[in-house]
Amino acid sequence: MTEYELDDIDREILYALQEDARNLSSGEIADRTEASSSTVRKRIQRLESEDVIKGYSADIDYQKSGYPLRMLLFCTAPIPERGELIDDILDIPGVVSVQELVTGEKNLLVTAVGETDDDITPVAQELLEMGLTMADEVLVRSHEATPFDDFSSRSKTNDE
Repeated sequence: MTEYELDDIDREILYALQEDARNLSSGEIADRTEASSSTVRKRIQRLESEDVIKGYSADIDYQKSGYPLRMLLFCTAPIPERGELIDDILDIPGVVSVQELVTGEKNLLVTAVGETDDDITPVAQELLEMGLTMADEVLVRSHEATPFDDFSSRSKTNDE
């Protein structure tokens, strides 16, 4: 599969979807991109088929939903195996994400959530049983995110 080349309309669509994929219609996105609504729908379908858009998900506030602990577990896995372990790690109850890191000794970052320490401890135990070394554990107080501004022509206009 060749790498999909994004243009300004694609970038603006991505920015809009990052801001509020659930509530923005293709017509509203079209107004922002100066493209037609049907063009926006076709572009979104192409971005999805090219796996530029991998899916849509809810941004959950785990603390408000009864799971106040968010733990970052920095792990070390044998380099040839680290990518192969990701799906198994994601199957561990309480794990919500895994990032493969390519520099440094710590090469996997596992995020787990739980109600109490008793929810997080089994996650760490299962990681150890998989042969991972626990390099560091960090308890997260808060987590905020923002859309990647390089997709928005508005942020480029403001910088110029």
